[in-house]
Amino acid sequence: VSRVVALQYAHKPGIARSLNQYMRDTCQVFQGRVLGMATVFPGEKEGGKILQQAFDSGLCGVKLHAHVQCFDMNHADMTSLYEVCARENKPMILHVGQEPKSDHYLCDPYEICRAEKLETVLKAFPTLKICVPHLGFDEIHPYRALIEKYDNLWLDTAMVLTDYFPQGNRVGLETYRLDRIMYGSDFPNIPYAWDRELLWLQNSSLSQGDLEQVLYKSAETFLDIVDSPN
Repeated sequence: VSRVVALQYAHKPGIARSLNQYMRDTCQVFQGRVLGMATVFPGEKEGGKILQQAFDSGLCGVKLHAHVQCFDMNHADMTSLYEVCARENKPMILHVGQEPKSDHYLCDPYEICRAEKLETVLKAFPTLKICVPHLGFDEIHPYRALIEKYDNLWLDTAMVLTDYFPQGNRVGLETYRLDRIMYGSDFPNIPYAWDRELLWLQNSSLSQGDLEQVLYKSAETFLDIVDSPN
């Protein structure tokens, strides 16, 4: 493992700045081997300013989680966040797929998370790079169609190659546009061995070139990485 992309999210207003400070300090300790994503709580006061400050401090993008933060990606509160990311050329990781659903969430992911809602964002902000985790599960097919249509959308593989989710609508990676597919681990918050997806990829029919694309080249494009880690 040459680099780790570290994700976080604020589950309530008022804590994003301290979390971003912690992430910045962590990245400085690991000198290029940890790439930190910022957080902000959608709708909180000065959300756009919080995000701008995080980017100015060196964080490389932002992670938002609709299930936990209960935001509607088409709400006006999101506009300033999209604008800051697009202006600063910083990518967004948006957990806006419908799964995993839990009774512990304060909102219904199936109400606020739909591929058609994300397409509205992709159209409105064509230079904004967005990654949706879990291949967009439980809308595998619509999200596969979206990465064929939009160059500013990526998907990651976290938890989807492991038979953890019901796989009635799984599509083999061989059929995907692989320059828009990134390996994602979700480590350490996973209910199985950390290398289970890596072993699946190793034993798949993907070529060496395809594996390199999924395991790091797509992420390099998404994160605009041009140098080698120290």
